[in-house]
Amino acid sequence: MIYHVWFGRVSGGVDIFLVLSGFFFVGSLLRAAESSHPLDPVPIVRRVTRRLTPPLVVILAAVAAFTVLHHPATAWYETAKQTTASMLFLQNWHLADTASDYLAADPSVSPLQHLWSIAVQGQFYVAALVVVFGAAWLLRSRGRPVRGPVAVLLGVLTAISLAYATTSSMPQSWLYYDTGARLWELLAGGLLACVAPWLRVPRILRIVLSVTGIAVVFACGTLLDGRNQFPGPWALVPVGAALALIVAGATSEEQADGNPVSRLLTARPMLRLGTMAYALYLWHWPILIGYLVLRDETHVGLKGGLVVIALSLVLAELTTRLIENPIRRPPGSGGARTALVALVAAGAVTVTSATVAWTQFIDHRSEQWAQQTDLDPQTYPGAAALLAGIDVPPQREQPSRYVAHADLPAATLDGCMSQVGDTDALACTYGDPDAERSIALIGGSHAEHWLPALDSLGRQQRFRVETFLKVGCPAVLPPDADAPVGECEEWTFGVVDALDAARPDIVFSTSTRPRTDGPGDYTPDTYVALWQTLADRDLPVIALRDTPWLENDGVQYRAADCLARRGGDAESCGIDRNAVLARIDPAQAASASLPTVNVFDLSDAVCRTDRCRVIEGNVLVYRDSNHLTASYVRTLTPELGERLGPLTGWW
Repeated sequence: MIYHVWFGRVSGGVDIFLVLSGFFFVGSLLRAAESSHPLDPVPIVRRVTRRLTPPLVVILAAVAAFTVLHHPATAWYETAKQTTASMLFLQNWHLADTASDYLAADPSVSPLQHLWSIAVQGQFYVAALVVVFGAAWLLRSRGRPVRGPVAVLLGVLTAISLAYATTSSMPQSWLYYDTGARLWELLAGGLLACVAPWLRVPRILRIVLSVTGIAVVFACGTLLDGRNQFPGPWALVPVGAALALIVAGATSEEQADGNPVSRLLTARPMLRLGTMAYALYLWHWPILIGYLVLRDETHVGLKGGLVVIALSLVLAELTTRLIENPIRRPPGSGGARTALVALVAAGAVTVTSATVAWTQFIDHRSEQWAQQTDLDPQTYPGAAALLAGIDVPPQREQPSRYVAHADLPAATLDGCMSQVGDTDALACTYGDPDAERSIALIGGSHAEHWLPALDSLGRQQRFRVETFLKVGCPAVLPPDADAPVGECEEWTFGVVDALDAARPDIVFSTSTRPRTDGPGDYTPDTYVALWQTLADRDLPVIALRDTPWLENDGVQYRAADCLARRGGDAESCGIDRNAVLARIDPAQAASASLPTVNVFDLSDAVCRTDRCRVIEGNVLVYRDSNHLTASYVRTLTPELGERLGPLTGWW
């Protein structure tokens, strides 16, 4: 919690939490399997449900209420989706699918993002119950001992999961949340539970393990960048620390002999923290994000952090005393418990029903928008009004701020983008598929959002648009032999080979990116390296300046959310042009030595002289913080055609 609040780092605490979960749960399964009682999973499922679900329901209900009260209605959709995913213990897969980053907290981060680990834990419980009880049933039916074979099985599964986390080609943004890549941490705890009765560790070694383990626990977040290194081999550091502390667990006699770590961890305040640890983990992140939202800040500071921690402790204590502990008592403990269980169950049904209903409503509106015909150019001229410098009678923006996220180019809708972890060059055809002339559109989503205009021009001017697109990857190549080669570079190498074989007349891509160290934009060396490679293969390039990104104090914001807030309008929700665009297109200088590269700039069709607004000609410009809506790009078709015609010589 301290690392989250003040340092914006992943501390390894979650990894330790996973190890402990595996240790305790597998240990309980082994005790049941080795007893003389029948293998009945129902009591275990009931106990785990009583343990995990009630506090989770309370947090989800609180976050849902806070979202409705303090967030614009346009933000409810994503929170509703994450609430449903969290209730079903699937939040980690939702975050992996949306490539969410578990970074330093800011007001734009989901208050439910931390629940990915609870989802992994729940999925592990189901899998461990099936594996351990399944193995125990086979072994007991043959009169064989259970613990040894289960230990071997868990050891094999641990090695497989760790190997996957270490060698997988999937990107870090996926692996961080991937259950398969995280299983080894839980399995390591489970494996220790299997072999713990056989361990005989001298007292002096226990003290060494405990001191080393506690030191690593406190230092891990400082020494390691867990967000970019876990759950790969570096996660062995916090996992190893947790295992060391478990092995070093002192008996009462050893405690009397003076293990300092044992005295620390068995002190009354530490035991109290341990009692409310689950509720504290659930509360601290939503409280932190809520504080930042209410204060409209990106950092809490010292006093703010103390407020967040104090409030989290109070709410965790109340949740433990009033919700968690009473419900964990056995059935028949009294009418108060029955009423509390009924209240929590009603809350779970209410929250789930409301979030599912809202997501279905927005999904239905989005489908309706996708099926509607083109906008009336007289009422919704979009870029045409900006370029002509005329004002049109104001109308409600289209697409609606509620469905802007679904106003997507055809490549996304058709599944014609290489996904995370995929380095193959996936090709699709748009425009006039029978034309002899062709333009190859390559890059990531910022190249893709020009597809609606290129597709329309292709049908008008008779040329094919061949797409080579990948989620999250601009087309880049390493600028020198010593530069690192990541997933995007590997994919681009494949695209270059595909272009060399297909021989399009022109390669079309973007030429700039926004600066992260100050105002304006720039052309990365990796873009120039690609242009040089294409020039070497005699493939002409037309590169378009990237569109401005919406941000405030370094935090990106969605145009739709800003418009939905009180006082939000096209002007106030925009951004100063000089904050996001350099006075002169930087691609001009970057491409000066490459005669086969032509660069051009459509910024005047997106921004006014001083301000980049979020609505022009009654058309919503942005579908999020940095991608143009497909509707606005269609209104840019004539202007794009006027620029491309002379550059290609085709019309």
